Amino acid sequence: MSPSNRPLNGPPWRAPLYDILFESDNGASTAFDVSLILAILASVLVVMLDSVETIVEQHHQLLLVLEWVFTILFTIEYAVRLAAVQSKRRYALSFFGIVDLFSIIPTYLSVLLPGAQFLVIIRVLRVLRVFRVLKLVRYLGEARTLGRALAASRYRIVVFLITVLTLVVILGSFMYLIEGGDAGFTSIPESVYWAVVTVTTVGFGDITPQTPFGQFLAALLMLMGYGLIAVPTGIVSVELAQAAHVAGRKEGAPNVRFLVCSGCHSAGHDEDARFCKNCAGTVVEVGDL
Repeated sequence: MSPSNRPLNGPPWRAPLYDILFESDNGASTAFDVSLILAILASVLVVMLDSVETIVEQHHQLLLVLEWVFTILFTIEYAVRLAAVQSKRRYALSFFGIVDLFSIIPTYLSVLLPGAQFLVIIRVLRVLRVFRVLKLVRYLGEARTLGRALAASRYRIVVFLITVLTLVVILGSFMYLIEGGDAGFTSIPESVYWAVVTVTTVGFGDITPQTPFGQFLAALLMLMGYGLIAVPTGIVSVELAQAAHVAGRKEGAPNVRFLVCSGCHSAGHDEDARFCKNCAGTVVEVGDL
């Protein structure tokens, strides 16, 4: 919630209420945040249990009562948040405002849409209650640092994904030519699906190569998959170190140098290091890459 939405006028209770609901630098706000997190987790647990048929058969009434209790509590919270902010429209149309609204409307819709013909719709709408778990995002202090790291590495990740996509299309096409329909590779898209499952090391096993050359190509793709997994991890790790470094400077933390190899992108070097201890490449400070 942006500080610009802090109430500038109105009753004297609005500003303290805003601090409790949207700030995190006082005891009352911390207590409210902890209580709300526990309520969110409990409500999500109720939603999960409500999808287990054996539990519903035995505790349907209890789950229904708990659902209405949580819905009423989150409705009160939503109304209080609207009352505390300066611009109600701005909060209602914000990300968290929409999440807060979506976390409560399915239960009310189940009352407004009675009748057997709507039961399927209601069952689908009830799944929307898991939107409550998104309310937890506002309490993750490191979310901004992680977001900055992902945003800074988005172009390199896109290039990496394009490379992987090209690779699986080529190898999937080769596998289609090698194995053919008798082994389950009935089309190029089906073969590309197999290549994606293999390179990500998931390995469903619904399609398997039968010829020696196909098995060799599959083994090569599996080994390649382990190496590919490390690439996006390294990219994000470098940017995450940079984002944390910048955040530390803004908060007045000691000026610590984060050194990364310009060749293999490995980190963890001494502050006075000039060359990488793994590949002997040039070591540079994060931010100069």
